[in-house]
Amino acid sequence: MRNLHQLDSIRDTSDQIVKYFGNAGDHQNGVFDLTSPIDNGQLRCIASVGAGWEHVSVSRRNRCPNWPEMEHVKRTFFEADETTMQLHVPPSEHINVHQNCLHMWRPVTGGIPRPPEWMVA
Repeated sequence: MRNLHQLDSIRDTSDQIVKYFGNAGDHQNGVFDLTSPIDNGQLRCIASVGAGWEHVSVSRRNRCPNWPEMEHVKRTFFEADETTMQLHVPPSEHINVHQNCLHMWRPVTGGIPRPPEWMVA
């Protein structure tokens, strides 16, 4: 994940965020408002690093983010050579806290196994 101070121009440092989280974030954590490349709507992004994972949650007020929006978030929060993933867990493990939110994950150590390049089109 990038040093999140690089994104300070889109970081939410409002009193509401500081009250809820205890601070406005740092180089690994924070709340950000990114503009959608699709319709200029707001993509609310919460980035964090903990328990061995880098994580960004992405939500829209009226709908789930779409593929171009998630790709835009990936390019904004992660380095070009980093691979991230979305997880589709078994229904018995699914927790839905926000119906219009998707998540992006990357392990801090090790890589994400991928199929051969020719299989990923």
